[in-house]
Amino acid sequence: MLYIVFRPLADEFILFNLFRYITFRAGAACLTALIASLLLGPAVIRWLKLVQRQGQPIRPDGPARHLVEKKGTPTMGGLLILGTLTISTLLWVDLRNGYVWAVLFVTLGYGALGFCDDYLKVTRRNTHGVPGRMKLFVQAAVGFTAAIWITSLARGPLGTALTVPIFKEVAIPLGYFFPVFGTLVMMGASNAVNLTDGLDGLAIVPTMITAGVFSLIAYLVGNRIFADYLQLNPVVGAGELAVFCAALVGAGMGFLWYNAPPAAVFMGDIGSLGIGGALGAVAMATKHEIVLMIVGGLFVVETVSVIIQVFWYKRTGRRVFLMAPLHHHFEKKGWAEPTIVIRFWIISMILALVGLATLKIR
Repeated sequence: MLYIVFRPLADEFILFNLFRYITFRAGAACLTALIASLLLGPAVIRWLKLVQRQGQPIRPDGPARHLVEKKGTPTMGGLLILGTLTISTLLWVDLRNGYVWAVLFVTLGYGALGFCDDYLKVTRRNTHGVPGRMKLFVQAAVGFTAAIWITSLARGPLGTALTVPIFKEVAIPLGYFFPVFGTLVMMGASNAVNLTDGLDGLAIVPTMITAGVFSLIAYLVGNRIFADYLQLNPVVGAGELAVFCAALVGAGMGFLWYNAPPAAVFMGDIGSLGIGGALGAVAMATKHEIVLMIVGGLFVVETVSVIIQVFWYKRTGRRVFLMAPLHHHFEKKGWAEPTIVIRFWIISMILALVGLATLKIR
């Protein structure tokens, strides 16, 4: 909004010239979301405690200490993330950009689904929310709509092609299957972040790291000069997503202030499903879906651990891990929660560096 208001005044007031630059608006969006989160956080947490009373239901089959240490902690803290993310984005982005609206559609659509899931869990006082098939159906419907939207915004054959990192001239044409592929990327990212969100601060920091990487990727592929220099596939208009990703980083930092161990509030499905879907949508728009699997490798490993556990248990009646997702396995082995969280953060940082390296290696 501010871009549309002040950008035309740049010729008359030199200070407004700053609004031309995505880098300035990305920094401002990050700072806006951070400050808004810090200011609104206490009020949001008080309200959540008031309406939820007993807080988030804790899994009875989970680590025993959770029943004591995390009892009474409110959930739906994702309201703070998505709220400040949306406000900051709308303030600082170019509202005429279609990619931004498509990504916001996924973010808020998946967030609404997460809200329903959290609401049912809190009101029923159990860990069963929206039925699994219904959840997948809604995710698929929202994701497929957004995938077609994003595909329609792309220009040329690249719009329906899967690019491969490192190989500068390799682009696999998927044709009409590309929206289906994009839907799977968004659904996978959304559910992967949701599975990772099991310990205080565990999901939000890798989310911020991934969002930071994709803020840079969006800026580079949206700038023809930088894209040509790095031999990346340029995506006209994708640069505005750098502002969105920067806002997500700021919103995440503000949330982490209250989610740091011991957490005053949990993210809930409204947060994990929303921000996971957002990362998937940004990856699809910037044509870096495979890089998302690298940078967000921690989310992938957590998801794979669940798949392996379920598959092997159904076939043999035995478990591969003491408990899935993977972070609970280490809890069962006696690792302290901060140890697991910080080590997983370190792994996420390493994967981010590997993902960034793919931008230069061609």
